Amino acid sequence: MTTERVELGRRGEALAHSALKKSGYNIIESNYRCRLGEIDVVAREGKSLVFVEIKTRRGKSLGYAKEAVHPRKQRQISKVALTYMKQNHCEDTKARFDVVAISLSPDGPEVEIIKNAFDLAY
Repeated sequence: MTTERVELGRRGEALAHSALKKSGYNIIESNYRCRLGEIDVVAREGKSLVFVEIKTRRGKSLGYAKEAVHPRKQRQISKVALTYMKQNHCEDTKARFDVVAISLSPDGPEVEIIKNAFDLAY
């Protein structure tokens, strides 16, 4: 991965964390990894456990960032989320999948939190 892509990802994650906190999310863990993959953010909002995928694009529309969470990616995130819930003994907790779409343009960043972006897919 190029240095530029790593920096883009870090900037996107910082913007997403800020937006999530302002929206009342309590971030539990960032970059949760297991043998099946990674989830960018695990958080709580109210009584719900929320698995968040962050998509950052430079100079593209928010729609472009949203479309990056395609069905294959949804299945992978779902499997990782189920592993997280099993490891942390929270299988009976209400959970959902959100996406934070970020577009970095010369006019400044646009950040959108999409709640219930997709259903469990495995």
